[in-house]
Amino acid sequence: MTRPAPDADDPKGLIRESFRIDGITEGECRSILMDWALSLPLDADQPAAAARLHARHAATDHPMTALLAEAARAQPGAQRRRGGRAGRFAASDPA
Repeated sequence: MTRPAPDADDPKGLIRESFRIDGITEGECRSILMDWALSLPLDADQPAAAARLHARHAATDHPMTALLAEAARAQPGAQRRRGGRAGRFAASDPA
C-alpha cells in the first residue's frame, strides 16, 4: 500500500480520510475539522485551505462538504468576545 503524496492543505490527511468513512455524522466531521485546523501550520491561511479542500470535494454529498464551505467563509482574525474579567470591562476601562 502506497502512502498518498503530502498535501499542504491537509497535512495529516484528516479531511481526505473523513470522506472515506461510511455513515459519518456531522458531529464527527466537526471533530475532524477541529483536528484538521489544529494540524495546520500557524502561518497557514485556514479559510483559503478550507476553500481549496471544499472545491476538491464539492461534488460529494457528505457532511464534511458543508463544514468546509463554512470554514472557507470564516474571517481570519475576527474579533470575538473575551471571557472572564476582560469580557466584562472595556479595554479602556482602568478598573
